Amino acid sequence: MNTLLTPRLGALRLFRRRPRADVLLAGLPQLSVPASAIRTLTDPVVYRQQLLAQIASARRRIHLAALYLQDDTAGREVMDALYQAKANHPDLDIAIFVDWHRAQRGLIGKVKSEGNAAMYREYAERFGPGVAIYGVPVKSRELFGVLHLKGFVIDDTVIYSGASLNDVYLARHGRYRLDRYHFIESPDLADCLSRFMLQHLRDSSAVHSLQESARPTTQELLPDIRRFRYELQNAQYQFPAQVPGADAVGVTPLLGCGRGGNVLNAVVMALLRNTRQRLVILTPYFNLPRPLRVVIGQLLQRGCEITIVVGDKTANDFYIPPDEPFKTIGLLPYLYENNLRRFAQAHSREIGSGRLNIRLWRHADNSYHLKGVFVDDDVALLTGSNLNPRAWTLDLENGLLLRDPHKLLLRQHEEELAAIMEHTQRLAHFTELDTPREYPPAVQKMLGRIRHIRLDRLLNRLL
Repeated sequence: MNTLLTPRLGALRLFRRRPRADVLLAGLPQLSVPASAIRTLTDPVVYRQQLLAQIASARRRIHLAALYLQDDTAGREVMDALYQAKANHPDLDIAIFVDWHRAQRGLIGKVKSEGNAAMYREYAERFGPGVAIYGVPVKSRELFGVLHLKGFVIDDTVIYSGASLNDVYLARHGRYRLDRYHFIESPDLADCLSRFMLQHLRDSSAVHSLQESARPTTQELLPDIRRFRYELQNAQYQFPAQVPGADAVGVTPLLGCGRGGNVLNAVVMALLRNTRQRLVILTPYFNLPRPLRVVIGQLLQRGCEITIVVGDKTANDFYIPPDEPFKTIGLLPYLYENNLRRFAQAHSREIGSGRLNIRLWRHADNSYHLKGVFVDDDVALLTGSNLNPRAWTLDLENGLLLRDPHKLLLRQHEEELAAIMEHTQRLAHFTELDTPREYPPAVQKMLGRIRHIRLDRLLNRLL
């Protein structure tokens, strides 16, 4: 069994030696997955239906990692499906991993509550053991890092999406939050992701059940959390390296946690540097780390064509319409739009020439949550990373690198992008974006305060 990189030492060498991008990528081991075993969905309703069908068909294991499993209609639908699957097949091993902090608080801006953990305990009391739900504390406070790991393992199927489990992600009640949805049939990949969840998360002394009423406090867990964080920064996925055949795609699972030795970040940078002609970046919140902005500028100078698809501020999940009471969290979409406006202004020439295409996604009152990278026609990255400073340094992130030299997935990629672009408009000039003077009075007032005390740069690092 090969590790992706020798723990810590190998990861640090990526940064100290700064190998050429093509050398770094060529040195990454990969799993061989038949192209016919990879499916891409574009509809959140179909995704929900397929997810529930997979849970119902499970016979050996259901191991899920998500930021949260919400106490709402869709969340309870998933919980019902999990408990029913366990009742139908008592030997089924079910383990759910969610963020420790997020699970024990209510929604931002809502009344204080026990959070989703109350629902987990309620189901356990009603139906008994069998569906284990664990809280994973990546940091001592949610502000400084969360479990942002993606990937559901159901028997030998890997379902990879940035979507958490709630009404809007699963398109309940007439609204949806668009994400990416990939189903990969691969025993080796499923074993790899499952092994990481069980060995590095479930077996950690920092990780505890959220179904018990008597849980340790975060304060009591501080020494365990510090050790856990160190272990995560030194961990990587383990799998037997394989050589893909002519009908297969190379898949490399990647992990990233912390600033130093972050393999996922290193690979993202290498992918961008290795772009020959075309690059597509999907991100919901426009707040690119400086290294990414620098490489994008270099690619534009080389003549590469770059497309960035980002949500319009009204498609941000924190957006508050002007006719509703304003809350502090509603400032975020305007901060992201300001970032985008400055970036677009700095690259006005490239936008005018068509080398840089910034496309804003907006569809009714739905929201946008897509992440990922397409390089030329033969490489793609599926990831839950928002490609922002927070993902770059604070959260526990992962991704699946798909290398496809025979372009077996090209049609799927094109169909996925076509479905995404259906609700986008190209930004022809930075002046098409609102200026702070055009924002609602409450937003203008708060932006003024933030700038006065110079908090805007700090916020961009944490958001």
